[in-house]
Amino acid sequence: MMIRINLLPHREIKRAARRRQLGVLLATTLVVAAGAVGLGQAAISARLANQEERNVYLEQEIARLDIQIGEIKKIKAETQALLERKQVVETLQSNRTEAVHLFDEIIRILPEGLYLKSLRQTGDQIELLGYTQSSARVSTLMRSLEDSPWFEQPMLIEIKAATVNNLHANEFNLKVKQTRQTAETGNQEART
Repeated sequence: MMIRINLLPHREIKRAARRRQLGVLLATTLVVAAGAVGLGQAAISARLANQEERNVYLEQEIARLDIQIGEIKKIKAETQALLERKQVVETLQSNRTEAVHLFDEIIRILPEGLYLKSLRQTGDQIELLGYTQSSARVSTLMRSLEDSPWFEQPMLIEIKAATVNNLHANEFNLKVKQTRQTAETGNQEART
């Protein structure tokens, strides 16, 4: 029997084979990793492009809505201006007959023996200056003013003795506040 001795460097051959396998495995891993990184990069780029498209769309829509909001604000301002004009017209319409009602009511409630020298209106305040034969007639006038729906809060400022056309009289100064009547109330008062 003969002993066979293997003189071939089998260990080196196995090492070389392992190195080749390791190189192939390393190259395959590098190719797969590069592919995965490439796919990841492509997916991220696609998502970024999609998000950028959405952002552009949203910016366009926001710009369009800003234009519409500007138009709405303009319409609201015009509406407010029209409402203010309407209110002024309504106020003028309701106030246009006030002077007639004011004079008519004063003539109705003015007691006999009392004469007005002047009537002055400042806003809602009316100042009556006049002459009377007695102070009781001024009190009657104040009560009548208080009972009238067109006046409120009569206040006697002053009453003093005076001479008018060589006659002794009392000069008075009276203030009263005019109340605002609605058109329906004014029409009802005119009918009665």
